[in-house]
Amino acid sequence: MGVKKKREMQVAALTVCHQDMETLRSFADMEGKNLASLLLHCVQLTDGVSQIHSIKQIVPLLEKVDKNGVCDPAIQSCLDILAGIYFSLTLKNPLKKVLASSLNGLPEVFLTQATHSFTFHLQEELDTADLYSYRKVMDNISSCMENFNLGRASVVNLLKDVLHFLQKSLIEILEENRKFAGNRIVQTQLMSDLLVGVRVAMTLVQKVQGPQGSLWNDSSSPIWQSMCGLLSIFTKFLNDDDLLQTVESTSGLAVILFIKTMFRPSEKLPGLISSLLLRSAECTSIPEWLMNSCRSLCCTDVPASTLLFLCQGTLAMLDWQDGSMGPSGEALLLDIVHVLFTLSSQIKESTLDMFLSRILASWTSSAIQILESGSSGLKGHLNGDSCVPRRLLEYVYTHWEHPLDALRHQTKVMFRNLLQMHRLTMEGADLATDPFCLELTKSLLQLEWHIKGKYACLGCLVETLGIEHILAIDKTIPSQILEVMGDQSLVPYASDLLETMFKNHKSHLKSQTVTNTWMDKWHETWVFPVLSVLCGGNLDQRSYVIDYYLPRILNYSPESLHYMVHILQASTDTGTGSCNHRGALGALMACLRTARAHGHLQSATQAWENLVCSARVKQGLIHQHCQVRIDTLGLLCESNRSTEVVSTEEMQWVQFFITYNLNSQSPGVRQQICSLLKKLFCRIQESSQVLYKLEQRKSTPDSENGSIREQPSVTLQQYKNFMSSVCNILFEALFPGSSYSTRFSALTILGSVAEVFPDPEGNIQTVYQLSHDIDAGRYQILMECFTSTFEEVKTLAFDLLMKLSSVTAGQFQDSEKLQDLFQAALELSTSTKPYDCVTASYLLNLLIRQDALPAVLSASSPQQLTRGAGETSAVLERNTLVVIKCLMENLEDEISQAENSLLQAASSFPMYGRVHCITRAFQRLPLNDLRLASEWRPLLGRLLLLSYRLSTVVAPVIQSSSPEGLIPVDTDSASASRLQLILNEIQPRDTNDYFNHTKILKECDSFDLEDLSTSVSNIDSSAEVKGKEEKACDVTAQMVLACCWRSMKEVALLLGTLCQLLPVQPGPESSNVFLTVQQVKEIGDYFKQHLLQSRHRGAFELAYTGFVKLTEILNRCSNVSLQKLPEQWLRSVLEEIKGSDPSSKLCATRRSAGIPFYIQALLASEPKKSRMDLLKITMRELISLALSADDSKGRVPQVHALNILRALFRDTRLGENIIPYVAGGAKAAILGFTSPVWAVRNSSTLLFSSLITRVFGVKRGKDEVSKTNRMTGREFFSRFPELYPFLLKQLETVASTVDSELGEPDRHPGMFLLLLVLERLYPSPMDGTSSALSLAPFVPFIIRCGRSPIYRSREMAARALVPFIMIDQIPSTLCALLNSLPNSTDQCFRQNHIHGTLLQVFHLLQAYITDCRHRTNADFLQELSDVTACTKAKLWLAMRQNPCLVTRAVYIDILFLLTNCLDRPEEGKQTALESLGFWEDVRRIILESELIKGFPWTFKVPGLPQYLQSLTKLAIPEVWASLAEAKGQATAVPLSFSRLLKSSFPEVRLLALDTLLERARSSEQEQKEPLPLLCSMGEELLLLAMKEDHPGCFCRVLKILYHLNPSEWLPQTECYAHLSPKEFLMWSMDIASNDRSEIQGVALKLASKIIAYRVQSCEKNKDSLAPELRQWVQLVVWSCGDHLPTASRLAVAEVLTSTAPLFLTSPQPILELQGTLSLWRCVLTLLQSEEQTVREAATEIVTTAMSQGNTCQSTEFAFCQVDASIALTLALAVLCDLLQQWDQLEPGLPILLGWLLEEGDDLEGHVQSPHQGEEEHIFEKSEVNFWAETLTFVKSLCRQLFHLLCQSGWQSPHSQKLCHLQRIASEQSHLISQLFRELPLSAEFLKTVEYTRLRIQEERTLAVLRLLACLEGKEGLRAEDCPREWRQVMAPRTEAAC
Repeated sequence: MGVKKKREMQVAALTVCHQDMETLRSFADMEGKNLASLLLHCVQLTDGVSQIHSIKQIVPLLEKVDKNGVCDPAIQSCLDILAGIYFSLTLKNPLKKVLASSLNGLPEVFLTQATHSFTFHLQEELDTADLYSYRKVMDNISSCMENFNLGRASVVNLLKDVLHFLQKSLIEILEENRKFAGNRIVQTQLMSDLLVGVRVAMTLVQKVQGPQGSLWNDSSSPIWQSMCGLLSIFTKFLNDDDLLQTVESTSGLAVILFIKTMFRPSEKLPGLISSLLLRSAECTSIPEWLMNSCRSLCCTDVPASTLLFLCQGTLAMLDWQDGSMGPSGEALLLDIVHVLFTLSSQIKESTLDMFLSRILASWTSSAIQILESGSSGLKGHLNGDSCVPRRLLEYVYTHWEHPLDALRHQTKVMFRNLLQMHRLTMEGADLATDPFCLELTKSLLQLEWHIKGKYACLGCLVETLGIEHILAIDKTIPSQILEVMGDQSLVPYASDLLETMFKNHKSHLKSQTVTNTWMDKWHETWVFPVLSVLCGGNLDQRSYVIDYYLPRILNYSPESLHYMVHILQASTDTGTGSCNHRGALGALMACLRTARAHGHLQSATQAWENLVCSARVKQGLIHQHCQVRIDTLGLLCESNRSTEVVSTEEMQWVQFFITYNLNSQSPGVRQQICSLLKKLFCRIQESSQVLYKLEQRKSTPDSENGSIREQPSVTLQQYKNFMSSVCNILFEALFPGSSYSTRFSALTILGSVAEVFPDPEGNIQTVYQLSHDIDAGRYQILMECFTSTFEEVKTLAFDLLMKLSSVTAGQFQDSEKLQDLFQAALELSTSTKPYDCVTASYLLNLLIRQDALPAVLSASSPQQLTRGAGETSAVLERNTLVVIKCLMENLEDEISQAENSLLQAASSFPMYGRVHCITRAFQRLPLNDLRLASEWRPLLGRLLLLSYRLSTVVAPVIQSSSPEGLIPVDTDSASASRLQLILNEIQPRDTNDYFNHTKILKECDSFDLEDLSTSVSNIDSSAEVKGKEEKACDVTAQMVLACCWRSMKEVALLLGTLCQLLPVQPGPESSNVFLTVQQVKEIGDYFKQHLLQSRHRGAFELAYTGFVKLTEILNRCSNVSLQKLPEQWLRSVLEEIKGSDPSSKLCATRRSAGIPFYIQALLASEPKKSRMDLLKITMRELISLALSADDSKGRVPQVHALNILRALFRDTRLGENIIPYVAGGAKAAILGFTSPVWAVRNSSTLLFSSLITRVFGVKRGKDEVSKTNRMTGREFFSRFPELYPFLLKQLETVASTVDSELGEPDRHPGMFLLLLVLERLYPSPMDGTSSALSLAPFVPFIIRCGRSPIYRSREMAARALVPFIMIDQIPSTLCALLNSLPNSTDQCFRQNHIHGTLLQVFHLLQAYITDCRHRTNADFLQELSDVTACTKAKLWLAMRQNPCLVTRAVYIDILFLLTNCLDRPEEGKQTALESLGFWEDVRRIILESELIKGFPWTFKVPGLPQYLQSLTKLAIPEVWASLAEAKGQATAVPLSFSRLLKSSFPEVRLLALDTLLERARSSEQEQKEPLPLLCSMGEELLLLAMKEDHPGCFCRVLKILYHLNPSEWLPQTECYAHLSPKEFLMWSMDIASNDRSEIQGVALKLASKIIAYRVQSCEKNKDSLAPELRQWVQLVVWSCGDHLPTASRLAVAEVLTSTAPLFLTSPQPILELQGTLSLWRCVLTLLQSEEQTVREAATEIVTTAMSQGNTCQSTEFAFCQVDASIALTLALAVLCDLLQQWDQLEPGLPILLGWLLEEGDDLEGHVQSPHQGEEEHIFEKSEVNFWAETLTFVKSLCRQLFHLLCQSGWQSPHSQKLCHLQRIASEQSHLISQLFRELPLSAEFLKTVEYTRLRIQEERTLAVLRLLACLEGKEGLRAEDCPREWRQVMAPRTEAAC
């Protein structure tokens, strides 16, 4: 990246006519010093910038002319020419403003003549008759009025003519606009001209009003008549809905301005305007001129938009600043706001909503201006407690959550202005104690934090009242706000509020405190909570705090950095973090990174030496938490100075980071890594430019001493070495078998290197060039990236090769190589593997850019283009044409064969690959600059015909009613008969009769192409394209379908590409026409047929993509007939949908298939700035159809309408334009759900789901109704007022049917949808007293819905009721509901009613308990006492008197809630609840329950499981209480855990076991002694383990035993389980090897704990444990298998972590070496798992292993949390060190070498049988590795073994095992070489799987052979002899850990 050049200003040069040029020449003097000479020189210049300099010399030249020069004809002519020049220049040309500015300084003596000249030329402009020149005249008038004295004078001179021109032009333009109705492009330009005309008229009146004020008072003058005419025009504009709203709104301004200017006396103006706005004007009192001009505003009803724009004009055009309008002006201001309040309930269009909010904000500003002027009349009306501010607050509360950001911003402006208004009315009173402000603050703080408007309003309050007032109410406010910063939608609001608060707080503390102690308080309040979040918050919260909040606090208070570092450094040792938490180290890196990026760390030296040590940085670079690694890298790469020199240490760390972080699985992390490294490269490049300049300066003779002189060159060399080293690492990472993430990262970084360090141009020096480090081998590596199954990798590799064009050209000099690659691409383009055709397209696009195409194509190449400056583009065009022709010829042959046999095409040459390659070739071609138009034109015509032909072949399958399973073979006659119907339906063209009749297969599910060929009359040589080999092929339905839908998809994308990229011209005669109008129409008809009739989603989704491109082009097209096509197509399909013709081919199933996509494409392409007429038409039609219940035409139109509406409501591109139709859509969905037709109900449900998402947002929380997906009732019904009466009426209707007789079907299934909507609404404390949209009327109906006979409806009614009840109303509501329950003496009651009421009580009580934690104990306990008393009154519902177990269960759940939140009475104290006998009643329920007295039922009794769970939950606390009362003494208690565990019901046992497990786990985590109860229950637990048959209970028993100390229970196994400890161990291992996943994992952990205990307790007799240890090792190894679930491998990781000190790293190995190494191999296997959770668990093993006393010196990362990528290397390092410690190198080395060599697959078999299983899995290329990389493990192991051999003094004896390995490796190397020779040319593309497998095994074999060779020559072995690819790029350890 060289030094950026400053962009030069482009200015169009001025010109004059020939006559003026001659005039100037005639007056120019010989010396060139007069004005004519200057002008002549100026107009002869071709550069506008130079002309600007010449024009600036005019006035200085004229100032030198004496007064007699006024009469000089030369000067007169020059001034005349200057006037002509001025009016000829465009408005935006800088020359126009420069000329005006210069002429403003014209000497006074020349002003008269100049004014005359300008007036003359302006008159010529006004005489223009060409309508399309009017805009230029208007621009000239506007520029004359803009700070140009001569221009203004000329306009005043011609004022009558100017006004007349404006009147005439506006009328004519409006008429012209009507003529072009439907032509959006022309209409947009004309309406833009209208807008300019209105603005010019307003400017004219405003600017001329002062000097010519009397002109407006003469009602008989022509000027007055023109003014009236213009006023009439503006009124017409104001009422014309066909115009753009900007024209209407500006006309509203103009109307008020003109009335203000013309109306007299001005004192009555406010009254007049008020009468117009309030519609109270009397026609007799209005002046005649005003009545004639504005009759529609005076005497008729006007639209809401007209009133709105009149209010805007009134506020903008009248003078409010000084209160000059007096009381009438104040009255007008109040009238305006009342009109606006009225309009706010009427306007629903989003754009008008936006206007209204701006106008209301403007109103508050005007009110403030009047109050500031000292007006006392308004103070009573604008005080915070008065009506207007209250209405304003309601508007703010209703709209502060509006989807439009701009509207939400206006609510903030209104709230701030409202506080300012209240302050002005208070006349200096203290706002901190003002009741209005206190109430406002309290109500805002009570709101939940998910409400966005709360933040802005609190910020305004802080600015007005100060933060101390708010902190005094609640000191935890900062922490509460930080808590919500995990939600991305709230982060900007929260960070803005926090910034406002901490700034205000600091200013307050600074002003109040004399000493510096205030800073500590500020840090404690605002900084310390941030550090807590950074150390331990959730991932999103931490990220957002770092991105949004941390920079703000550091920018405002840079000195806080030292406080942060001090706190974090002190806690770093104890908080290193993990994969889930950053810890203090992560927080430290985040703070330092942010500080450096914002310039608070002046240099790297200061950062590293003063604030953090090097070891900490290194730990951060490989930390287990990805964000810690990113922050540490950001600390190294980011700087606020782009030219800061990168230090040597930084470069070493970056190399170290790259080595271990390329294989990141997170796309976000990869993106950040690549972005940060690119920043570093830019710093290197830009700082190198500075260093080059410094070096040049130092190299001069007078430079300073030599040491300084060589410093820049040393740094530059370090830069070069660093970049070369980085590229080495990146290329080495692209080894065979490397993962997708590694390749993506490496290629992206290499692309950044190529971009930042391009080939130098001119004299610019560059420190590094990537092309210099690219040889043939590396180029081949990049080429092989095309074989990746991920297209992102292909794209990155291709783009990188394009940046290395100089290298690419050199690599393709060999024509034979080109030929091979081209043939390979052609073969891949017809592969049955879809991703192969993508590879082919990239290969072809690479070859197209080579000058020498294969010789086989030379004969068909077009004429040679002329070589020259455009050689590269010429070669590209020529070769693209050649390749496309070649592909088309092949495609044509294949289509011909497919017409004969679609099955053969599907199995041998699917055609979509060819089309894909053609499309990609077009996409890479610059189609706006083609030079072979004559050859492209016929080719495109032929290509379109080929596309239609291909589509015709495959369309019958795609359009059949069952495309997914279409193949004419089956195994039974019934299915075959159904299949025959489908075959008759589609009738494809297949001449071998294969699709004509179904075949019945006996035991065969495939057919042989050879058998097929016997029935095909003629199969030509196209089969040879695929290869000579003959093979049997299973042609499955999947293959046929894939061929067909992909072909349709590629055709659609091709047509879309052609429409998007090729110019569309109206006529065929133009030389650059590529598509004619007829061809475009044919393409549109194709898309229409395809989208409306296809039934396969893959086909019509991609057709939609292509069709969107076409509609976008058509809407921008200047051809009117083409521009109107979308509207015609839309009306046509709507008519077809409405018609419901039986012959229609529209698909009524599959959610209407492609029909919604078709309509979406037509509507989404409609210009957003238009009035969206097509959308309005469509939505009206569709909602009408969706609401229609007319069965005369069937229900198909209704189903189509519902499906299309669903798609449109989901389309985000329609934005707020779709919102006005939400109410209609909701009505259709709710009513449709009650339809008797299933299809209507299904479509209605889908529509309803889309509406819920559109209105309430995408669900982000785990709870069913997240707080962020709710809305206040006021906001919801204000946005959708039609739904208020509708929902209320529907709910009332539904609620009235719930008491229907038993057995009567539920007639209103709509209850389900109604409750789904209502449960998302809640009343806000800010709703005020207004009851117009209150939620209260819904409450009794929701309560009544709880009586529904449907269980699910009762549950939903209970949940829906909760948000409708305010928190302070819950206790009274609970009591009312409980009192409504029947008494035990009542004779008649329904259990459904009881159940529904109890559910409502339960959910309300649960919400109340949750939300009332912050309330005072007295209130809370008193209210709960009242509820408890009401509950106690219905206690019979929990007893056997109540026969229904379901209602009994819910009642017991309510009791459980109460017992949980009420404390038991202490001894000697009696609470109010105890006096009620509550605890005795609970105890009595338990003791009289079936838990004590037995169960008379079976599981068939409804509600029994639920009842058992509820009863057990209530009983368990009572058991604990009994145990506590007994104080450990053996007393007989009626209910105990032993009794619960002996229950015959698993629900009871499960809950009891869960409770015991929780206690056991907490005791183990807190390292406390287990409870005596648990220790005494060994007998029950062991007996239960032996006999338990319920999987869940059995699993929990094992878990409890695992968490207990084996010494407590293992000795008892023989007594109670009749198994010895050894037998119990074998039993647990048997379970671990045979049972299901969760039990298997627990059993493995239990067995491991037992065996560790036995090893530790049998110190003297360990040999007796050998068989058990061997079996345990085998079990652990088996449990690591990929065939087992993830839980199994996680259990292994946990086991190995806990036993690592005993079995992995013990100084004296307990296991045999083979067993120990097997466990280590398990660790390495887990570290290479594809599942991240497993890898993270495995890193814990490594952390434990390398942190032992004998291993902590093996690496420099002991006790550190590291990532799995480096954990693999560290594990091998520890293992090698242990082998040396154990003196086990001789037996261990062959085992490790065997790990290198192992290959479980038969290489030869894989290569010789490459097609095995291909046809069954056509989408699988090979086993995809997302993480594990075989060669990474190989290189790491080789590196460690090499270092081990170098460092140890071990002498290699002649080992038989090593000789055996040598022999195997040599044989395998020979076999690999032979198999490579058998592969075809370009095998890396054609046989990718086999080629990659051979390459990997070749590397493994070579690694073993190298190490064995090193062993043979051991004496000379040195560390530097290690092969480069084995070396670890890792800075040497120079310091100890901090």
